Amino acid sequence: WIPTPPLPGAPLPPPETGGDEGFLGDIALAAETIAVEAEFQGKSLEHHAAHIVVHGFLHLLGYDHMNEADAEKMEAREREILATLGIADPYA
Repeated sequence: WIPTPPLPGAPLPPPETGGDEGFLGDIALAAETIAVEAEFQGKSLEHHAAHIVVHGFLHLLGYDHMNEADAEKMEAREREILATLGIADPYA
């Protein structure tokens, strides 16, 4: 038996671990977009990509930026995490 691949845009099933415990979701990166954004913002590609990964991971943990208060919490956490990686405040 060969599994049928998912349709384009359909969510992928969690890894085969006997269930989805511990699976938070996927983070997809568009390399070309990250490169264009980094250049436009005057940031290194590596630092901007790290910011996008941290941002996506925080979304998987339940953070969002739908209102000002939530955005401030999420951005503060991003700054904290990125600082531990030696990356300057991406919002400065």
